[in-house]
Amino acid sequence: MTAKRDYYEVLGVPRTAQPDDIKKAYRKLAMQFHPDRNPGDKAAEGKFKEVSEAYEVLSDAEKRRQYDQYGHEGMKSTFGPGGFDFSRDFTHVNDLQDLFGSLFGDGGGVFEDIFGGGGRRQSRTGPQQGADLRFDLEIEFVEAMFGAQREITLPVTEQCAACKGMGSEPGSSEETCRHCGGRGAVISASGFFQVRQTCPVCSGSGKMITKPCKECKGAGRQKTRKRITLRIPPGVETGSRLRLAGRGEGGVRGGPAGDLYVILHVKAHDLFQREGTELLCEVPVPVHVAALGGEVNVPTLDGFATVKIESGTESGKVYRLRGKGVPNVDGYGRGDLHVRVLVEVPTRLNSRQKKALKDFSDTCADENYPSGQGLRDRANAFFKAKQEVNKAKSE
Repeated sequence: MTAKRDYYEVLGVPRTAQPDDIKKAYRKLAMQFHPDRNPGDKAAEGKFKEVSEAYEVLSDAEKRRQYDQYGHEGMKSTFGPGGFDFSRDFTHVNDLQDLFGSLFGDGGGVFEDIFGGGGRRQSRTGPQQGADLRFDLEIEFVEAMFGAQREITLPVTEQCAACKGMGSEPGSSEETCRHCGGRGAVISASGFFQVRQTCPVCSGSGKMITKPCKECKGAGRQKTRKRITLRIPPGVETGSRLRLAGRGEGGVRGGPAGDLYVILHVKAHDLFQREGTELLCEVPVPVHVAALGGEVNVPTLDGFATVKIESGTESGKVYRLRGKGVPNVDGYGRGDLHVRVLVEVPTRLNSRQKKALKDFSDTCADENYPSGQGLRDRANAFFKAKQEVNKAKSE
């Protein structure tokens, strides 16, 4: 198997490239290798997909940070074990359609073949697939950790049941559009170029409806509110994308429905902080336990766990509890929980406690507080150096 090339190398830009430079490089290469410019050339199609994958990652700040840190290995959690899939993972389809629309008519042709894996190419006069939809959903931290089932309601445009998306009254016929002659597009000349645009009369269908459907008024679709049950797997994080096939907008002229993409946003938690599959929890430890050593109960996703604290433990010391972190979204294993100790100084002392603490402090020497003594030693060294500098200046 051929090793994947570095994304920066694919686009021909340095690792310090700015977003505008990355976009310019992609536009140039996409124009060069676009399948409509290279009909039947599988090598060019492969290059087009390769530069599109590189652009998908490097044009997104978070994906780029993850790639810079972990390389192609870091993209597995983004694209899944099967790697980048152009028809599923490329999110700049509209950019491409805008870029190539004037060059290739309505932006279709071979481009739609490779985007849909051969299944999304749509004839203007035949069935057309419905648009994909995006829905942003905010979930609780606990739902992200253990998985959940949520019901969402969203407005969608579904295929008209009365006319089956055809737009015409059942039993009636259609006529060829007189404006475009059934081509679905009109062509006008401008200098050396020909500009192809969607027919404004038939909206690209090439047909004219003589008797519109009474239910949808000839649109072929109707607006409705759809209730969907969503199953959220354990381990998802902000930015995780759930794809529900066929739950997007309804198709036209009997075409299939689009897909629904649910983008998750996980609320922050006041107990746990998350970084990938790792968790961090800050735990206050009484000063006498930190000094003498002992055991403390720390919260985990599974309940309280006991952590043995060594004598002389200072604030900031971190203990690791293996396998107590976030579940992997693929279902295999869990990350770790990191427990950061915060030494807690007692407050609201009564007179007896204050006397006991005073008696204790009378027995302490500098050697009992090595960090404080170290600070004083470094400060004295600084002041001595300052005196020597001032003395040399006055001589």
